[in-house]
Amino acid sequence: MEQVKNRRQRYVESTRAALLDTGRRFFAERGFTGVSAEELVRAAGLTRGALYHHFAGKQGLFEAVFEDLEAQAAARITAAMARDNTPRDKAAEGVRAFLEICSDPDYREIVLLQGPIALGWQRWRELDQRYLGTILTDGLTALLGGTGPHPIALTTAAFYGALTELALSIADADDPPRARDEAVHLIGAMLDGLH
Repeated sequence: MEQVKNRRQRYVESTRAALLDTGRRFFAERGFTGVSAEELVRAAGLTRGALYHHFAGKQGLFEAVFEDLEAQAAARITAAMARDNTPRDKAAEGVRAFLEICSDPDYREIVLLQGPIALGWQRWRELDQRYLGTILTDGLTALLGGTGPHPIALTTAAFYGALTELALSIADADDPPRARDEAVHLIGAMLDGLH
């Protein structure tokens, strides 16, 4: 009985992984509106029923791919911040890591460009805040020692807005690596201006 359960669990996991991998590839290459649910399941070698069972459709699959990318981004940012000792260096490394992530083609296309289209602005913002908002708040709180010249919630909102707009600018830039480097310098100057 246990062997049958393990085999079934492996099948469920492999089906879900195949859909996520296919979704990520197709959404990155062709965008949310440029691919149909039928194309996704055909490319994954599965049925529409599998898509609806695991994700309730193309929209749900997109959201799952989006959340996977955001979770990976949060982990990379957290790891980058852990390498430094001072709050200023932690904040700078977190920003640098985030802006580097924005240059990743899959993240750029799925999270930054397609996310607001597929999910709607409110849901996009809600998910982005879920994964990255706490990291930003904690980083700024540590940097300012909890007593900055402005309320931490307002400071966080200002930096969140600035980083979001910079990320979108990087995504749209003709030369994303150059735009990223310029943004890193700008945010560094903004962090220095907080004291």
